[in-house]
Amino acid sequence: MPLLTRLIPSPVVVDIRPGALEDLAGVLADERISHSGRLAVAVSGGSGAVLRERLAPSLPGATWYEVGGGTLDDAIRLAGEMKADRFDAVVGLGGGKIIDCAKFAAARVGLPLVAVPTNLAHDGLCSPVATLDNDAGRGSYGVPNPIAVVIDLDIIREAPGRFVRSGIGDAISNISAVADWELAHRVKGEKIDGLAAAIARQAGEAVLRHPGGIEENGFLQVLAEALALSGIAMSVSGDSRPCSGACHEINHAFDILFPRRAASHGEQCGLGAAFAMHLRGATEEAGQMAEVLRRHALPVLAEDIGFSAEEFVKVVEFAPETRPGRYTILEHLDLRTDQIKDAYADYAKAIGS
Repeated sequence: MPLLTRLIPSPVVVDIRPGALEDLAGVLADERISHSGRLAVAVSGGSGAVLRERLAPSLPGATWYEVGGGTLDDAIRLAGEMKADRFDAVVGLGGGKIIDCAKFAAARVGLPLVAVPTNLAHDGLCSPVATLDNDAGRGSYGVPNPIAVVIDLDIIREAPGRFVRSGIGDAISNISAVADWELAHRVKGEKIDGLAAAIARQAGEAVLRHPGGIEENGFLQVLAEALALSGIAMSVSGDSRPCSGACHEINHAFDILFPRRAASHGEQCGLGAAFAMHLRGATEEAGQMAEVLRRHALPVLAEDIGFSAEEFVKVVEFAPETRPGRYTILEHLDLRTDQIKDAYADYAKAIGS
C-alpha cells in the first residue's frame, strides 16, 4: 500500500504578533517545551543585554550566555558551556548570527532550539541550516529545525529599517530560486519537490504583492510569515534549493570577491533575483520585482550599492563557482564576459533608473 501522507518537519509553535516576547515563558510551558523554565538563552553583548534585563524577571530559571559573534568557534564554545548544566531547551535571542550559533550549539548538545529573532534580515530564522564563519571563510551546517519560532513585531519595529529591507529581498528572491529549480528539472532531470517549491514561491509572492510598507504591522506580519515558510520549505526539500538559485550565487560572489564592500544578504539576493529573471526572458516579472524592490528602498542596480557595471559583470561571471553542482539560469546560459556586460546593460535599460 502506498504511503499517502508524509510528515513535514516544522516548528511546534510559530507565534508572530506584537507583544509575543512577553509571553515567551507561558508559550513554552503551554506547549510542553519547557515546564521547568530551565532554559539556556544565547544573546549578544549589545542589544541582547537590554533584552536580558527586560526578560530576566519572566524567565527566573534561565541561564544566560553571551555570544561574541557568529563563528564556528563561538558556537562550539557555547555548546561546551551549556553541557555543564541540564536544560529543557536552548533559546537563541537576537539577530541571525546569534540564532545560527544557538542552532549549532543546540544540535551539538541534543536540545531543541527556540528561535526568537530580533530582526527579519533573512530566512535563516526558521531554516535547518546554521551559517557560521570558520577558518576557511564561511560554512553552512545542517541542524534540526527550531522547535518554536517567536517573533515579537514590537521588537522588529525597533530594529533598523535596513534589516527589514534585507528580509524583503531574501523573501522575494524565492521566486527566482524556484524558477531555477524548475529549469534544472526540465533540462537536467533534477528531482523537484512540488510542495517545497509551492511553499517557497507563495512566500515570495506574498511579500512581492503586499501593498504595505515596513512601518506597518500588517506588512511585517506577512514578511515574518514568509521568512518562516521559507525555512520550512528548505526542511521539506532537505536542502536550500527552494530558496537559493542564481540570486544566492550572485550574493555569495559579492561576498567572496568584495568582502569589505558587500551589501546585506537580502540586498544582494534581491538584485540578483531581478537580474536572473531578466536573463531567463521574464522581462515583465523582472520589471515588477525591480519596482517592488525600489518601493522598499532596495537596490536594483549594482551602482545602487556602490559597484560599477564592470564589477557586477565579474560577480556574475564568478557566481556559478560559489555553488558547484547547482544548476541555475547562469549555468544554463554559460555567458561570456561580453555577453554578461550586454545583458546587464539591457537589464538596466529595461527596468529604468
